Amino acid sequence: MKDVLEKLVENSRKAINEGVYNIEHQLIKSDKNIIDEIRKNTHASLITEVKFSSPSLGYIRQISDPATIARTMIDGGAIGLSVLTQPYLFHGSPQYFAEIRRHVKVPLLMKDIVIEKVQIDAAERLGADIVLLIQSVFDKKFAKEIDDFVDYAHKKNLLVLIESHTKNEFLDSTRTHADLLGINNRNLDTLEIDLKVTEAILKEQKRDDRIIISESGIETAQDIRFLSQQGANAFLVGSSIMKSKDIKGLVSSLVLAI
Repeated sequence: MKDVLEKLVENSRKAINEGVYNIEHQLIKSDKNIIDEIRKNTHASLITEVKFSSPSLGYIRQISDPATIARTMIDGGAIGLSVLTQPYLFHGSPQYFAEIRRHVKVPLLMKDIVIEKVQIDAAERLGADIVLLIQSVFDKKFAKEIDDFVDYAHKKNLLVLIESHTKNEFLDSTRTHADLLGINNRNLDTLEIDLKVTEAILKEQKRDDRIIISESGIETAQDIRFLSQQGANAFLVGSSIMKSKDIKGLVSSLVLAI
């Protein structure tokens, strides 16, 4: 499967045109800062993801109460949650995000393919703490200048996670004012996954003091330990947890990997 990223961007445009991100209510964000939570955590810092399907796997889990799933993840030890709001291919929605925000107090990342500021406005109104920007979306000019989006998110009192997949993308992300730097082990053009992407990027890059989050393809405690040894500070885990019959147990085993 190729050119997946272009399809994801098209889906965001469709959702924007359909008014998916026109949020009228204002929810309150967490009183916890995800960066502080990661820095003080003595175990593996997991940000677990609520998503019911994905471009690579199709349906992952039967759509059910997202707030119950979220609470189960937190009971297992997740320090933050990523919640899909992209309706196409991921079966996410701002409504699911809002339901989770009303029931949990941990920091929440709005996970979407952000190409317009209306999506950042939605994140702020949904009570998100963090918004995701994907470096390749901006490098390929599917969206406007990434620095402008980072500044806009900061004005909305949102932290910014910039996600990269290649060494050059990661270097570009370090030149921004992003609060968190993510490395996606999945190639969004082909959907191929390789945990050694995190290793390859961090081996050659100068490090600053920002939190590094390794994302995608994480399934076992061994994966957590490997990525930690490469320099990752936190781990975004979605599909393997959403597929599990014992969400709390799997989250707990990954948290206790360190």
